[in-house]
Amino acid sequence: MLLTQPVPLENAFVRLEPLSADHVDDIARAAVGLEHAWYTSVPAPDAVAEDVAQRLAWQDEGHMNAWAVRRLDTGLVVGETTFCNIDQANRHVEIGHTWIGVEAQRTAVNTASKLLLLAHAFESCDAIAVEFRTHWHNRQSRAAIARLGAKQDGVLRNHRLGPDGTLRDTVVFSILPSEWPAVRLGLEERLRRG
Repeated sequence: MLLTQPVPLENAFVRLEPLSADHVDDIARAAVGLEHAWYTSVPAPDAVAEDVAQRLAWQDEGHMNAWAVRRLDTGLVVGETTFCNIDQANRHVEIGHTWIGVEAQRTAVNTASKLLLLAHAFESCDAIAVEFRTHWHNRQSRAAIARLGAKQDGVLRNHRLGPDGTLRDTVVFSILPSEWPAVRLGLEERLRRG
């Protein structure tokens, strides 16, 4: 299966639905309260339609595969996630452009979503590496990525300009196929413990 192919993914906690314009209102509701996160790219509620349109354009170009994250215990869409920077020829992908709303943070949503995405990348799409990138100052995201079992590859200094012109150092992590079985067991155990 191609990394770019939109497919729904589901487990007992979340359903990752191929992103569409039909998700805009739900995603806008989920984005409320995240305006303080200057170091991440959560769209403002009134900018969600533009964000979804951009993700879908990148998907049409073959660079991204985007999902809306639906929490199954409440039925609510609580965020977005993607396969991005897809390099199909080299079976390499990044999981990124991910955020979840305030009410879903510190729940099983992130762990369950990453389990689905990683299983899809390694088991269905035969990826040889799955990468994660985050802002140096996003300590919450860095800690969450490390808890997944990803290894830190390095820091790209002055990697990007932020919307306000500040320079971003980007921390790069990855998981390899040989590491996937242990990472999978760790994620499943975290979900069992709640």
